[in-house]
Amino acid sequence: MSAADWYAHKSLGDGLYWIQERFYQSQNRANIWLLRGSHQDVVIDTGLGLRSLPDYIDAMGLLGKDPQRKNPLLAIATHAHFDHSGGLHQFQQVGVHSAEVEALANGDNYETVTWLSDREIAEAPSPGWRASQYKVKAVQPTHILQEGDVINLGDRQLTVLHMPGHSRGSICLHDGDNKLLFSGDVVYDGAMIDWLPYSHVSDYVGSCERLVGLVDSEQVDQVLPGHYNTFGAKRLHRIASSYISRAETCPAKLSTWAWRMLAGVALRVAHPLGGC
Repeated sequence: MSAADWYAHKSLGDGLYWIQERFYQSQNRANIWLLRGSHQDVVIDTGLGLRSLPDYIDAMGLLGKDPQRKNPLLAIATHAHFDHSGGLHQFQQVGVHSAEVEALANGDNYETVTWLSDREIAEAPSPGWRASQYKVKAVQPTHILQEGDVINLGDRQLTVLHMPGHSRGSICLHDGDNKLLFSGDVVYDGAMIDWLPYSHVSDYVGSCERLVGLVDSEQVDQVLPGHYNTFGAKRLHRIASSYISRAETCPAKLSTWAWRMLAGVALRVAHPLGGC
């Protein structure tokens, strides 16, 4: 299967594209965002990496057809989990938060929580392909990101907000001028996951408090999340506030503990050495 078949995209205007993997039919299917700038372009999250994302971007002309336009293309993972980082190895420039550099450099399929089944892939990317063969390939990040770093695209800037909780290196990218928030898995319009290896509930509560603050200070109008559909500031406030309210209750703590134990065991069985 070609890259042109595997992916599909939608233009949201102003140089912003929403890309998805058509045949990865799962709640884990991550949104891939492509944002063009006047001096640099950025891909935010890269999906599974089963087909070449750079080839698709080029074939579809998403970066324009001007042969003189030679902007560098930076691929950033909002966090290291497999559904967001699997395609990073396809890019020459790769950014991730410092807390997860080692996991990606080592191809640590435990920390990347690699968990893929055949039933999630509606059409195999190649003859004889099986999900059991799938691993996140090791990649050495070229851009080690920290809280407050600014990614300068020329005509727009993205500020790195370290928002741990879902994972230790989870980040949001904030376009303050346009009041856009690329939120990864820090927040999306669905059940927030705080029970994976390296998840941390108290960190997640702190991150949600920051999200509420962004809304209260009118710094966000639209959220472009790691999964599902985009949503606005009011919904962001409601989702983050609800998590804060329930996270420290006894039933929530018990559920988180139970799911973390199950997830840890399952991942250790699948990836006993924590590597490729």
